[in-house]
Amino acid sequence: MHALICTLCLLPAFVSAIPLLSPERRQGQRQLSPTLQNMMENARGRELYTYPTDLTRGIIPKPFHSHNDYWRDVPFYSALSYGAVSIEADVWLVNGTLYVGHEVSALTTVRTFDSLYIQPILDTLKRQNPVTPFVTTDTNNGVFDTASSQTLYLFIDLKTAGEATYPVAVSALQPLLEAGYLTTFDGDTLKPGPVTVIGTGNSPRSVVESLVPTTQLPRFYFYDAELSRLSNESNVTASLSPFASTPFSRTFGKVVGKGLNDTQLTLLREQVGEAHSRGIAARYWDLPGYPIATRNAVWRTLLEEGVDLLNVDDLEGAASWWQGDIFD
Repeated sequence: MHALICTLCLLPAFVSAIPLLSPERRQGQRQLSPTLQNMMENARGRELYTYPTDLTRGIIPKPFHSHNDYWRDVPFYSALSYGAVSIEADVWLVNGTLYVGHEVSALTTVRTFDSLYIQPILDTLKRQNPVTPFVTTDTNNGVFDTASSQTLYLFIDLKTAGEATYPVAVSALQPLLEAGYLTTFDGDTLKPGPVTVIGTGNSPRSVVESLVPTTQLPRFYFYDAELSRLSNESNVTASLSPFASTPFSRTFGKVVGKGLNDTQLTLLREQVGEAHSRGIAARYWDLPGYPIATRNAVWRTLLEEGVDLLNVDDLEGAASWWQGDIFD
């Protein structure tokens, strides 16, 4: 299963990012003649200058995990606009419906898992896989126009009892499954899809692990393994857990200065190396947020050492840092 990370890989850290600026700001940064400016303004929105899959035109995927994505002004779409390849939804099962929020007091009747995530993702993928006279075979493009093979990781953090919430979450994913948009494993072969579902929180590992995937009933709900225990769990494979995660703060303690010390680096390399040896991607959450210099230094170190996703709360700050606007 070593091919899993390559098959579902993130773009390398050295890929340059296109600034997510409005057309007006982009134009303001270039020295354009008034005539050319006028031509560009008049062209905007005309059929000649649009195409079916241009919803995410110019957005470069970045190895960001949009932590607590439901706190964004516009969940999913905000992360998409910054190029985050991974999003996270905390879900609560109440009277048979999955609601999204950080805690019970944040829940509302309209903020459901279906309305905030399933339907927007489904709509985006339909836009990226249009039916036109030029399309003669089925397509399976992902959400990013600039990298159509890039999967979107959808982490589902079950907040209510796992064994009761899990089957409802599986049922909620059916529209994406029926459209052929989910990554699946049939017991032998991993078939990459535009969306890869990772269960975390109270997701019941024993239930996910006990299922025997087949061609008729493949696994499409994967499990987020515990990265810090991976070396002691030889039965955890990439076909069960494409990702393994653990809290940064609990693993490394306080970061003094702008980077990890030798002891912390050794532990980081051991954990990431163990995951990668099995084709499992590595993620740390609860990263330092302040001081900014420390945060940026930790981000840089994690990427340089092969961590596959940066757990990000400040998407704008991460995008600016990625684009080179913020220096360590």
